Amino acid sequence: MNELIPSLPAFLLILTRVTSFFVTLPLFSYRSIPTTQRLIFAAVLAWMMSYTVEMPVMEIDGQYILLVIKEAVIGLSIGIAAFIIMAAIQVAGGFIDFQMGFAIANVIDPQTGAQSPLLGQFFNSLAMLLLLAVNGHHMLLDGIFYSYEFVPVNELWPPFGSEGMAEFMVLTFAKAFAIAFQMAIPVVATLFLVDLALGITARAVPQLNIFVVGFPIKIGVSFLAIVTMSGVLITLMKKLFEVMILTMRDLMVLLGGG
Repeated sequence: MNELIPSLPAFLLILTRVTSFFVTLPLFSYRSIPTTQRLIFAAVLAWMMSYTVEMPVMEIDGQYILLVIKEAVIGLSIGIAAFIIMAAIQVAGGFIDFQMGFAIANVIDPQTGAQSPLLGQFFNSLAMLLLLAVNGHHMLLDGIFYSYEFVPVNELWPPFGSEGMAEFMVLTFAKAFAIAFQMAIPVVATLFLVDLALGITARAVPQLNIFVVGFPIKIGVSFLAIVTMSGVLITLMKKLFEVMILTMRDLMVLLGGG
């Protein structure tokens, strides 16, 4: 048994961090992936990491319970940081849906199980395919592996309540909304011009029912703008992946007391 697993208590700590990381991490936390397969993958990954991560000899006691809680919080925190950045895609889709008139039609998000905007879900699916195409999922797994260089297994409590942590989370939310605004502004600005033109038309031709004509025009112009700006959207998604990786790294440095 010692040959298979160098230190069982330390292996359980690694398994705790990896499994909690998969609970909130984009792509790996999708409900469409069976829970059993996620647990098996997390166990295999933790077993491989147990041979490369420095494994201190420890006993299961009261301090070990605190270490288990700490590992769970560390994994959840890193995954949530990545989830916040990726949520900018659905926020951008929500902005566009509201202007298009699609806000009343929502679909079920497979990751959270909650309702999400139509275009937000479309952008999210496109981003996940792009993430797989550029091997971004490998970078996410590298993130949980290199987290042990910043927050070792035997370190008890990282500075969760520090002033820098609160500032970091505020900046992360602001960064996510800024990227969402950049993704949505081409289509939203185009729809604003369409609304302006429809308003002028309604004043010039009062007999025209602008509400009946306006919705098909806005939907058609929106899809035309999305197709035209698809290259810009893909570029912003790649930028979003870079921001996500950097955010995870900065959070690890902050948790490590850096």
